Amino acid sequence: VQLQASGGGLVQTGDSLRLSCAVSGRTIDVYFVGWFRQALGKERESVGSIGWRGGGGASHAESVKDRFTISRDGTKNAVYLQMNNLKPDDTAVYFCAAGRARNWRDYARPRGYDYWGQGTQVTVSS
Repeated sequence: VQLQASGGGLVQTGDSLRLSCAVSGRTIDVYFVGWFRQALGKERESVGSIGWRGGGGASHAESVKDRFTISRDGTKNAVYLQMNNLKPDDTAVYFCAAGRARNWRDYARPRGYDYWGQGTQVTVSS
């Protein structure tokens, strides 16, 4: 399974940005896809996740649930992260990752994911 995150960039406070995650390869192994972020000097944290095989809703971290939305397009094998009202604290490298069914209990933890994309930088200026 390969994941490719894209869509990052430099924006101003209050702007919106949509990240995309293209999933390819042996997608039959994928049970859920998550977004994580890692700011400089900090640990990687979950932004949210969504079921991959249809019918499953998305869950979002408390810190972003009023501003960020994860969605999926099964026809394109893609997952998106819509980020609104961005703040400087949202500055980080954003990663998408895919997890297998056996790890579903760890959907909010990095250890629950077997496959990772390369990350895309999001910088929010004040």
